[in-house]
Amino acid sequence: MRRGPIRAAWLALVLACGCGSAQPARATTPADAHHGAMGEIVGPTTRDEIESELPAWRAARESSSVDRDAAERLALVPPGAEVTVFLGTWCGDSRREVSRLFAALDRPEPLPFTIRYIGVDRSKQAEGYTDGADLRYVPTIIVTRDGRERGRIIESAPLGVERALLELLDGAREGIISGRTDVGALR
Repeated sequence: MRRGPIRAAWLALVLACGCGSAQPARATTPADAHHGAMGEIVGPTTRDEIESELPAWRAARESSSVDRDAAERLALVPPGAEVTVFLGTWCGDSRREVSRLFAALDRPEPLPFTIRYIGVDRSKQAEGYTDGADLRYVPTIIVTRDGRERGRIIESAPLGVERALLELLDGAREGIISGRTDVGALR
């Protein structure tokens, strides 16, 4: 079978799309430092920005099945925690898990914790925002309280991201929650 330039480009794209594998950093210019090629948002972002620029994320949120009890209880956790969500807008795991998180956090009243979203490039970097985060896979959701990391959700949560986040925020659990078997204990 002949392997032409289109097939080779397709194969390169398929191999580069793994959410867990580190890919070499792409060079960017100042004009695309926040928005890379192919829907890549790098740096601080918001749900509104992601969903307006990437309609597939909005569709994923709208079709998410959420544990409503856990989602409601997120509004009742002790106040003061910080949640940082590192995501790749190019990553299917991020779209699935973070869109489900968006759906779980859909509420009119304010939450008792702060949440921020940081887009990363394919090498899991966002200059000045990922230093010391030790990212290997995305999404990675880190919960801190009183300046100390209490736990993180890495790539997927077996019982649902909203339940895992609730457990980390209310103190029922610490450490790593993940569907992966190759991630170690919290440092």
